[in-house]
Amino acid sequence: MAAVKIAFSDPPEIRSKHPADFQVEYMWISEVEFNGRLVSGVLLNEPDSLQSVHEGDHVSVKPSQIVDWMYSVQGEICGGFTIQAMRRHKEKAELKSHDSAWGLEFGTPGIVRLVPNNYLPESIQKKRTAIPELEGMAIQGDFKVIDGMEHPMSLNCRESFEQALASNPEMLFQDDDGGLSVLHTMTLAGSLDGVDVCLQHGADPNQKAANGLTPTVLAKGLGWKKVLARLEKAGGISG
Repeated sequence: MAAVKIAFSDPPEIRSKHPADFQVEYMWISEVEFNGRLVSGVLLNEPDSLQSVHEGDHVSVKPSQIVDWMYSVQGEICGGFTIQAMRRHKEKAELKSHDSAWGLEFGTPGIVRLVPNNYLPESIQKKRTAIPELEGMAIQGDFKVIDGMEHPMSLNCRESFEQALASNPEMLFQDDDGGLSVLHTMTLAGSLDGVDVCLQHGADPNQKAANGLTPTVLAKGLGWKKVLARLEKAGGISG
């Protein structure tokens, strides 16, 4: 499960007819996709008062509307900053009821996991990094170490990805339904290994997707520094 929380508002013409209603509602979307410009997914909540969206709608929003994110690995939640802020203030019975309703394991109230604990080196599994902007909350582990880690899926899939490209090199130049090449997809995911394999097999770091963005521009906009450096080394132009 992966979801992001979005700040939704009705358009001005609807808000003007319902001035007493909520101006903004924060709701979760699942089945998340991102093409470099818009985040898309299915709305998981029914609004209290907004008129323009409803539970089950497929929506597309700007990344600037994201206020939170979370994903689960074998039922263990990572992310969920706003949920952990709320869990900090719940009584034990309320906490149990809340977690049971989700059917997920959120861990210690107020402590946010960025990655599952077993992804972390043992030396930092018990360490916590304070979040200055969110008083009383912390990240599980050493943030600097986590920030410098390559995602395990990126590392573990390198060999099989190389084999797939070797047996079917055409896939490198085929776009998906959203108009993204494999290199675009690997760049969006921040997969250094995936990007490196694509480039070694001849992918173009300046190829434009259907939305007009190149892998190099995407990497720069998303702050994937290692990926950006690799794309620029291959001739990618980010500006």
